[in-house]
Amino acid sequence: MRALQTDIERRLAQSEPEVEVLLAEIVGGRCLRVFIDHPDGVTLALCERVTMHLNDLRERYSLEVSSPGSERPLTKPAHFRRFVGSRARVRTRHPRPAAGNAQSAGERSVRSFTGELVGASEEEVTLAADGGVIAIPYSEIQRSNLVGE
Repeated sequence: MRALQTDIERRLAQSEPEVEVLLAEIVGGRCLRVFIDHPDGVTLALCERVTMHLNDLRERYSLEVSSPGSERPLTKPAHFRRFVGSRARVRTRHPRPAAGNAQSAGERSVRSFTGELVGASEEEVTLAADGGVIAIPYSEIQRSNLVGE
């Protein structure tokens, strides 16, 4: 999937240089969903232009291009840094101790953490979740997005 997103980013950098591809994901095996952002906001006209630039992908997938909405995906360190102080949900590839500490007897492991983003370095994001503060390396993040209050 990362290769497909990289290809889409490269193509749009030439035709729509101010468009940022937040996330490109294949849903249900046949739908390519692309979330975009723009400094002036995302309009229907912009979504239509991006769709036309990616028209050849419609041979393999049904294509959805949209704004990120209130549950904006977070996929890059810059995204996490921009939203420090906001609430986010981070789903990991593998279960981690719920409290973010070394797992003790009886402590459960989970793959989803929701809380306030309190930090974001180049290597990891730090989240103040219900069980405590947890640092999650980007390589362990399966999916992450902002959540409403």
